[in-house]
Amino acid sequence: MEMSPMIESFVFHFGEMGSRWGFNRTVGQMYALMVVSDKPLNANQMAQALNISRGNVSMGIKELHSWQLIQQHHIPGDRKDYFSPKGDIWDMANTVFEERRKREVDPTLSLLRDILLDAPADDSEAYAQDKMREIHDLLETGTQWVGELQRMNPDNLSTLMKLGAGVAKVMDFKEQLLSSTEGKSDKRDR
Repeated sequence: MEMSPMIESFVFHFGEMGSRWGFNRTVGQMYALMVVSDKPLNANQMAQALNISRGNVSMGIKELHSWQLIQQHHIPGDRKDYFSPKGDIWDMANTVFEERRKREVDPTLSLLRDILLDAPADDSEAYAQDKMREIHDLLETGTQWVGELQRMNPDNLSTLMKLGAGVAKVMDFKEQLLSSTEGKSDKRDR
């Protein structure tokens, strides 16, 4: 299987990004190749396109299965297994967020909850616990927010994302309005 320069550029860049998302470069390249392919691919096709070993492809397929990012296909008359992305791009993003939450955020929240249950032994531990509580609260709030976003349908989520800067402006306007209202009531109280 031969990749065009455009597809090759995307696939190799996606591999680099994959290493930042929690899986290795080759696995990211394999997934990107499947995403941009109009047909399911078998292991030999992936190995040839990426110039990697068949064993490396097998390990990558296992990793992508563990992330629940791919699905397996069988073609009548062909003994090979074929693979394609599971769902659409929004499904992929949700799956990656969910898996990262399970692997990274949940263990951190669990550790922080356990630590926060203990009574501090001295002032330095009390200070440390206050900072850990702030971290816990931030992670907890962020996790709840992402959960709400994951439950939204893709069209509404896309609209919300496009509003990003507009929402910040509304929040700034609200703050200005509230501070000017508070300033007027302070003057009246004098």
